[in-house]
Amino acid sequence: MNIIFFILFALPLSAKILITPLDAMKDAYPTSTDVVKKNIILSKENASTITSEANVKLPSKIFRVFRAYENEKVIAYGILLNKKVRSKNAAVLYIISQDSILKNIEIIAFNEPAEYLPSKTWNTQFENISTDTKLRSSKEIANITGATLSAKSITDGSRIAFAFYNNILKGKE
Repeated sequence: MNIIFFILFALPLSAKILITPLDAMKDAYPTSTDVVKKNIILSKENASTITSEANVKLPSKIFRVFRAYENEKVIAYGILLNKKVRSKNAAVLYIISQDSILKNIEIIAFNEPAEYLPSKTWNTQFENISTDTKLRSSKEIANITGATLSAKSITDGSRIAFAFYNNILKGKE
């Protein structure tokens, strides 16, 4: 069974690793005492609900979730999404606090040409946003000149992460 998860997650993450998800979580929550990763497989019903709410096709029914703990209490979640941008994969970690606020995003891996990689300044548009918000490219989130598909992929991913958090994680711990 572990080999299946390795294949499912190692191949899409063959992109250039910029930071590990564990390091991104520890950077976002330096006071956390522990960060634990877990794979969650969605049921057909949950996948359908999330697809409908996000208005985006899910890249997979398997989600990798990172939980940051402080004093044995969950303080934040990191939801890792692997999506194809143009022809190659990118992995983005959506870091959501226990109070349903997207703290920030971290681009974990990006295998497209470097000129399509969103800047840290552009990424700040994803800070302190309620998970009830439906973010859209060129509406709430500005496009990136010359990298529209990167912007759209990350913005669409935020809606998937929000729907996943709201339906699967919110209020469960």
